Amino acid sequence: MTRHQKRLSVPKAWPVERKTETFTAKAGAGPHGEAGVPLVVVLRDVLGYVDSAKEAKYAVHHDGVLVNGDSINDINRPIGMFDILAFPDRDEFYRVFPDQGGRLGLTPIDEDAADSRLGKIDDKTLVQGGRVQLNLHDGSNVLVDEDDYSGNDSVVIDNETKDIVAHFVYEEGALVTAVAGKHAGDIGEVTRIDVTPGSADNTVAVETDDGSFETIEDYVVVIDENFVADDEEAEE
Repeated sequence: MTRHQKRLSVPKAWPVERKTETFTAKAGAGPHGEAGVPLVVVLRDVLGYVDSAKEAKYAVHHDGVLVNGDSINDINRPIGMFDILAFPDRDEFYRVFPDQGGRLGLTPIDEDAADSRLGKIDDKTLVQGGRVQLNLHDGSNVLVDEDDYSGNDSVVIDNETKDIVAHFVYEEGALVTAVAGKHAGDIGEVTRIDVTPGSADNTVAVETDDGSFETIEDYVVVIDENFVADDEEAEE
């Protein structure tokens, strides 16, 4: 199996130039499915910390790279939406977040905000023992005793304990961010949820500071004011 990926065929979310070279790194097995971007691409093409895969290997083994609080040694580990990247030796911390074009970018955050990550609930499963398993957007899951959660809700996961520390309900009035489509990166409040009969996608109307937009329900993720504040403070 090849270890390379043709640039012209990478997912639209990948932050790489498609016509400068023929190949780029191929994501390894892990979270985020096909949308996951190899760590080496983030280090080389987004942050500019390294110029080659060899330098990336040296960086992860000597400088230290944490993803969602875990030390990473695989330079092809997939990185995706809402992951937290920490570089302790550099005192730098980032949240993976889509830019206005829908490509994955990095938003600087402070160290306290790097202690947890956001997860969107795709669905849930009843497991042995009567517990409920929440299946998140990145392929990870969390076991809970109380079934107070619904699909499209968001949870905040502590990176150290892996416990849920906050729960945001998907409903009218919720603060959301679009993560795909032409409104990717926009933040606003849900004003209407339209449930479509049959197999068609449900849609949602969102009011922003600059107007409003409608998009597919799957394209939005519930957040809270602290999420926005963290990003604004880091940019100052």
